[in-house]
Amino acid sequence: MANTERKRKKKQPFNWLVMLFSATMFELMAMMPVIFSTEEMNMEVLGVFGGFILVQWLYFICARNFASQRATELEIIAFTLSGIGLITVASVYPEYALKQFIAILIGLAAFILLLALMRNVEVITALRIPVAILAIGLLAVNLVLAETVNGALNWISLGSFSIQPSELVKVAFIFVGAATLEKLQSARSHTLYLVFSLGCVGALFLMRDFGTALIFFATFMVIAFMRSGDIKTIGLIGTGAILGAGLIIYFKPYVASRFAAYRHVWEMANEGGYQQTRVLSYSASGGLFGLGIGEGKLRNVFASTTDLIFGVICEEWGLLMGFCVVLCFAFVAIYAFRLARHARSTVYSIAAVAAASMLLVQLALNVFGITDLLPLTGVTLPFVSRGGTSMICSWALFAFIKSSDIKTYPKLEKQMDDAQ
Repeated sequence: MANTERKRKKKQPFNWLVMLFSATMFELMAMMPVIFSTEEMNMEVLGVFGGFILVQWLYFICARNFASQRATELEIIAFTLSGIGLITVASVYPEYALKQFIAILIGLAAFILLLALMRNVEVITALRIPVAILAIGLLAVNLVLAETVNGALNWISLGSFSIQPSELVKVAFIFVGAATLEKLQSARSHTLYLVFSLGCVGALFLMRDFGTALIFFATFMVIAFMRSGDIKTIGLIGTGAILGAGLIIYFKPYVASRFAAYRHVWEMANEGGYQQTRVLSYSASGGLFGLGIGEGKLRNVFASTTDLIFGVICEEWGLLMGFCVVLCFAFVAIYAFRLARHARSTVYSIAAVAAASMLLVQLALNVFGITDLLPLTGVTLPFVSRGGTSMICSWALFAFIKSSDIKTYPKLEKQMDDAQ
């Protein structure tokens, strides 16, 4: 048994190095067209790309050698997706490259901090009420101070930067849900979480951020099902939500008007369906291997690096790359669900599955929305779309998944093994 363990430990670093080296080679090849997109080398973009590669390697060296991390697949995926987004954003708007890189750094810091907080269930439970209050406070401040952007009231300007509080509240939503429903507690605890959830979704409706409201509601359904396992109750909640949405549309007709182009984009190709028709046309023109980074037409369409970035990737990087991006999220979901079955506490099972579900729902709304399979709601593609708070949220959600793996905490794992 001891020999088998030693062999496994010797083999894993090799696999880690191969994965990291392969990801780095892929990123370097993709960066070259952006760096040399003009006659003179773009030194600012070169510095950003160099910093990204350096941070990536430093993280894995420290994680493997100082933090004794043995399972780093999630981080490989996170850095790869972040790199694809950074390269795409820099190719369209070089001036945003540094901001996107800073967002990745802050996201990585949030990932590490949340992993530390998630180590102890008692700490999680103690923080759930302060985190809930902070989340509601953020949404309240958003309603008071935010400016309307593209029909939604969800951005707060801070000088040259802007934040989207609803993205940060996503993290709090899962944190509070997992901590509150970790045990079969009193009806009061469940009622308080239900009130908290309704408050979050209600605030998002007031902001007219319907895409994010749908993501919150879907995540709530997942958390509620994991806690109760009662399909009838979940069905009743879903029916109530549909009726509520129907009443909102009846009394607020402008809500329905935002989705008037759904399934009619070709009839409104130069109006409400402008973005979707361009995504469908230009993405197909890229073929399997793409036109080349910087050679596409979709980059000239509004929101090309935010809502429509998946279409840009399909056109310039190829449909095959678009499929690989989706496959990464599918792998993360399977990974989270497998970890949840053996997590040391229900709090980690709920957090991991809820985070994976939130990412999948957001991915579906983005990809299916821009291809007219679902209404276009304007949500971002996690890790890939331009946006600081979206990037921070994406990294934090990965922390929930990674925390459910006991190998993330080597000392704690050793203590548990010794106790057994």
